[in-house]
Amino acid sequence: MLRKMLALSFWLMTLTPISHATNDNPQVRIDTNMGSFTIELYQEAAPVTVANFLRYVDEGFYDKTIFHRIIKRFVVQGGGYDTNKVKKETHPPIINESHNRLYNERFTVAMARTEDPNSASSQFYINMRMNSALDARMGRVGYTVFGSVIDGREVVSDMSYVATHTFAGMEDFPIEPVVLLKAERIK
Repeated sequence: MLRKMLALSFWLMTLTPISHATNDNPQVRIDTNMGSFTIELYQEAAPVTVANFLRYVDEGFYDKTIFHRIIKRFVVQGGGYDTNKVKKETHPPIINESHNRLYNERFTVAMARTEDPNSASSQFYINMRMNSALDARMGRVGYTVFGSVIDGREVVSDMSYVATHTFAGMEDFPIEPVVLLKAERIK
């Protein structure tokens, strides 16, 4: 019996991508047209990134935006375009915090950016697998992980399987809109 309990405990630990969860971490609920999920934010490991994300949440910036880049078994990305597929104006970019010992593991949340490491503003993505190529390592700057989906993972998984096409030069754009209806701080 003890062996079964230990095996179950080990298996459950592998389902949680990182162990930076504390009772003090903020949480944000994301309501979409496909269901809701909750993100826990790791403010101690990525203070600038979390403050930036919460600023957008508190301003209602993410409400009625779309997930515009969905690549099956890779990432689900949103936070940059409204439901009319128009790019939204953002605050200035933030510094990169990718050397924070958080990794692009399954169901972690990270900031999207351009080739410039310090170009992240509002767009974020959810990892649908272990994406170690996106991590900071060996002197290379990565993409800043700042949270993890802690509830509603099945919703995010379903989102990752929608059909996509190329739209206005953007590849992996959902044919049927995946809409972020509301993002709100719940803790």
